[in-house]
Amino acid sequence: MSTLKVHDKEFIPYITSQQIEEQVTRVAAEINKDYEGKRPLFIAILNGAFIFAADLFKKINVEAEICFIKLASYKGVKSTGKVITAIGLDAELYNRDVIIVEDIVDTGKTLSQFLPQLEHHHPASLKVASLLHKPAATVHSIKIDYLGFTIPDKFVLGYGLDYDGLGRNLKEIYQLI
Repeated sequence: MSTLKVHDKEFIPYITSQQIEEQVTRVAAEINKDYEGKRPLFIAILNGAFIFAADLFKKINVEAEICFIKLASYKGVKSTGKVITAIGLDAELYNRDVIIVEDIVDTGKTLSQFLPQLEHHHPASLKVASLLHKPAATVHSIKIDYLGFTIPDKFVLGYGLDYDGLGRNLKEIYQLI
């Protein structure tokens, strides 16, 4: 098995691009079914979710809109415990069906702080779509309505996820050795 070196860390292949494609297709099909006749607003959380959001959005066949917000809580391979909003939300959420698109839910800290902020805008519904979830790392319980993969509590990169800025462009997901 080949390893990949990013900065000072070694990673091994973990989830193939084909497995990712299959799960994105499945998640999109669930959303298309659930939102038939509606016009959901997707809010993708930058930077990590941009690839998942783009691939997912291409498979959405109901009328839909997408916008982006930048939230951050990571430095290196660990969560800082602080959620920083760098780019604000500019869409009207009142009485809208909203789907948050996240790359990974691990501690749940980011969404535990962000979801209540969104609820103050009184959306008609508020759901979460995440490519990855680390239940063993979860401190703040978050309901994930549309989930790609459940993974162990190991650091991963690729397909939008990075290690100090590098690795987002990988087609597969790699796991820290």
